[in-house]
Amino acid sequence: MTALLEVEDLRVSYGKIEAVKGISFTVDTGEVVTLIGTNGAGKTTTLRTISGLLKPTAGQIRFGGKPLRRYRPDQIVALGLAHSPEGRHIFPSMTIEDNLRLGAYLRNDRAGIEADIRKAYDLFPILGERRRQAAGTLSGGEQQMLAMGRALMSQPRLLMLDEPSMGLSPIMMQKIMSTIAELKAQGTTILLVEQNAQAALSLADQGHVMETGNVVLSGSGSNLLHDESVRKAYLGED
Repeated sequence: MTALLEVEDLRVSYGKIEAVKGISFTVDTGEVVTLIGTNGAGKTTTLRTISGLLKPTAGQIRFGGKPLRRYRPDQIVALGLAHSPEGRHIFPSMTIEDNLRLGAYLRNDRAGIEADIRKAYDLFPILGERRRQAAGTLSGGEQQMLAMGRALMSQPRLLMLDEPSMGLSPIMMQKIMSTIAELKAQGTTILLVEQNAQAALSLADQGHVMETGNVVLSGSGSNLLHDESVRKAYLGED
């Protein structure tokens, strides 16, 4: 059976600097797959290339069996691949609800859009309570909820989350991770980039450790969580 997402020998450069150096991995339908590693490992570059924001210098990305190189970012969203970016990138002067509606800009099924807005409010009740507020008045964690809700509004077959816990308090980080676990239980396919390696590997079916543009270790989330080298390098254990 063909994987939903296939990344094969992917290489990405910024000028003369090669940021991603021939990595390969797959994401199957219903899986949570995580990429972990330090800053500069190439994780965000990988997601940005999958979503069409960057062009690879070599390699293949296939989604649902289709090579993505020929598609624009908006067309990639239309294929069913949504990207909640690092830094959230909400529209601060717009209301929470209008930010959510922007996530459905490629859709024309009005009843379905309204139903999915209600689902977003069920998933993130605080957003429903403040739906008429300007998004810029939200806390960092609430903005992350909004960014995730907006990505879900496109009804993605694959949801890519880039550093969803970055800069959040421990309590808010736990809320975000609990929400990702809930999405997983609902069958959402997720590619997760996350610096909190313990939280990410605890959720993941499969994980890949990246260092300086290379995948240096792969395995199940559980096996990587208990791997001695991973525990020393990324979980702060001696």
